[in-house]
Amino acid sequence: MQIHGDTSGLSPSETKALQRIYRRRVPLDRLTTPDLTRALVGVSHATGRQVGVLVDRGGRVHHVIVGDASKLMLPDVGRLRAGAGRLRGLRLIHTHLRNEPLSRDDLVDLTRLRLDMVVAICLAPGEERALCIYYGHNFPSPEETNEPPFRTFGPIPYAKARDNPSEIIATLEQEFARAARARGVTAKDGRAILVHVCDKSSAARAEDSLRELEELARTAGVEVVDRVLQVRDRVDPRYALGRGKLEDVVIRAMQLDAETLIFDRNLRPAQAGNIARMTDLKVIDRTQLILDIFAQHADSSDGKLQVELAQMRYLLPRLGQRDDALSRLTGGIGGRGPGETKLEVGRRRARERIARLQSQLKQVGRQREQRRSRRKRRGTPTVAILGYTNAGKSTLLNALTGSDVVAEDKLFATLDTRSRALRLPSGRDVIVTDTVGFIRELPKDLFAAFRATFDETQDADLLLHVIDASDPCRSEHVETTEKLLVELGLERVPRILVFNKCDRLEAPPPTLASRGIPISALRRDTLAPLLRAIDARLESSHPMLQGDESTSSRPA
Repeated sequence: MQIHGDTSGLSPSETKALQRIYRRRVPLDRLTTPDLTRALVGVSHATGRQVGVLVDRGGRVHHVIVGDASKLMLPDVGRLRAGAGRLRGLRLIHTHLRNEPLSRDDLVDLTRLRLDMVVAICLAPGEERALCIYYGHNFPSPEETNEPPFRTFGPIPYAKARDNPSEIIATLEQEFARAARARGVTAKDGRAILVHVCDKSSAARAEDSLRELEELARTAGVEVVDRVLQVRDRVDPRYALGRGKLEDVVIRAMQLDAETLIFDRNLRPAQAGNIARMTDLKVIDRTQLILDIFAQHADSSDGKLQVELAQMRYLLPRLGQRDDALSRLTGGIGGRGPGETKLEVGRRRARERIARLQSQLKQVGRQREQRRSRRKRRGTPTVAILGYTNAGKSTLLNALTGSDVVAEDKLFATLDTRSRALRLPSGRDVIVTDTVGFIRELPKDLFAAFRATFDETQDADLLLHVIDASDPCRSEHVETTEKLLVELGLERVPRILVFNKCDRLEAPPPTLASRGIPISALRRDTLAPLLRAIDARLESSHPMLQGDESTSSRPA
């Protein structure tokens, strides 16, 4: 019978007394029993430490825990019971050494683990007896209020503590289930809280970054129920957020019935593990969110290969965080073959899969290169559309060529390169290629996996850099795109700045027309200046090309 928590310094008799607590039974209609109370108080008085138990609804003691003078560290209690409104099915009964109410740690554990109840038995000062009881339970508070998602009671004199947990828990689960049904399902992947933590040097961009993260979450199919922003002198190396702020987030997640935290930064494997253990919530970082979006939107076989490669590269260093039970099966001399750990097997298989994916993508890249070579031999100029994600690139392709590629008001709606033919006013035929959108801090594994896709632009004769003119962060988006163009070796390719979505501006700034070409891809009557500019640029770089009578708007 295992004793959890800090067992250092316990005498053999104290250890045996703690192990005997496993024999106690606590009916669901009692906050505690005299036998359990005497056992907990006796060990607490002898050791000067808090002692507690986790009891299930059948009255059985699942865990006996020893803490220090002010708190307990609860062990892993497993998965939450399924079903709307369900609580954990466990209640914590523990001692407080002084006449003190439920602590912040008690309340965080109550909400974090969705415990049925937390009960604190206060010791009489200097005596081996119970003085009073405090208890608390979760409570479905309205989302629009700032009321805490729990209720606390006490002090109640020990002799008069007759409240019935069975009735309280049954009523609570009915209320939680009713609240869940009233809220309904508004997103396919649940409810999430967005978290942005930064140092003071990055505080000015925090709100814009959070707004972009919210758009990413919406694209991924997640309902955002709250946003948390913390500016610190430095990002906490263990939890990213400060511990106190993270505890506030746990309580807020319980109030809003959120099951996911999405961080607007890339978390180290140890950080993600620490946050998940402390909050008992699903933890997603920025890279994971973007990878999930790419996985949802990849349609072609090479797009799917690229996404899987990026995911495998991301997961490989995190395999060690998955399961503490991945211990060596056997070992030592003569045992290192069959004794390979499950973790090592997982890593080896991941590396083998990565190698296969890279080989398949090289083959796809060779096929793509052959298609480009055929187009080059035909002498048809290529115009590549690129820019920040959701700037309207696919919509512009449709407007220019009369095609019907998927164009949605979402980030990364396009992951697969699409090429269409276009006849310019001069009669010249060109190939117009749509590309994957860029984003700030594009995950390096994703950028590496999709580099073959960007190779479509390597032989482009002209780039159309599309910018969302209505976005207040357009200058930052232009800067991000220009940096990525340098990484791709495309900084010397001629390009035209295209300011899209100008119909959303009440009065477009006069500087737009001087820097580029203002258009609305939804209004084809605004595209004539762009078509003339494309013609003029290609005429200067390909003066010998003549127009022909081939059909426009056909797939290339």
